[in-house]
Amino acid sequence: MDDSNACAVNLTAAPGQLPLQGLTVLVVEDSRFASDAMRMLCLRSGARIRRADRLAAARRHLKTYRPSVLVVDLGLPDGSGLDLIAEAAAAVPRIRVILGTSGDPAAEAAVMAAGADGFLPKPVTSLHRFQEAILAHAAPGRAAAATPDRTHIDNPVEPDPLAYLDDMLQAAEILCESTDEVMLDYVAQFLAGVARIADDAALAEAASELARIRASGGPAASGTARVAGLVQERLRDRGSML
Repeated sequence: MDDSNACAVNLTAAPGQLPLQGLTVLVVEDSRFASDAMRMLCLRSGARIRRADRLAAARRHLKTYRPSVLVVDLGLPDGSGLDLIAEAAAAVPRIRVILGTSGDPAAEAAVMAAGADGFLPKPVTSLHRFQEAILAHAAPGRAAAATPDRTHIDNPVEPDPLAYLDDMLQAAEILCESTDEVMLDYVAQFLAGVARIADDAALAEAASELARIRASGGPAASGTARVAGLVQERLRDRGSML
């Protein structure tokens, strides 16, 4: 889904608390839960946000519109975010700030080699760190005049838990319907990343173990069943959250 509706700016905040006012952030992220965290970070910073959930949607968007900031997740359903980062870094005119994001800290080197300006390790929930990562590479005048909001350093944003269940539903559909091994690899890394953001240790561990088994070429049936069972457990809890 390509969400081209920009979020409204929180004009009730004091000017000093909106260091990213006037900027538009295109977030390329397949997780609704992670996207909701980004939405809240942008809203509290004064930035407008647009979202694409895969490479194809992001490329369609970039053909007609150039955001101020591009934030790209690496693990996307139709390929690697590194490819989009490289394309954006080589484009003329270049997007002002290009950031890569991943739950794997070791991915930073690849992100920078692809041409990004910076790296945001997941979970991306700290308002100060989010603002600082953008301001460090924004226009010199803006960076000098703006001050990242430090009031929320120890008070991270909390994405909507229903968005997490939306991610579980997406994963369940893939696990139930797809026999494509590439999609199995994708859903394992997707769930591992989303579960870490949600502090869901059991699912994060199971999904990471499935990813390790897949990478080593071992039998993945039991690991897949375990992950699928945990996903279904979370979906059964959906009724209590509505």
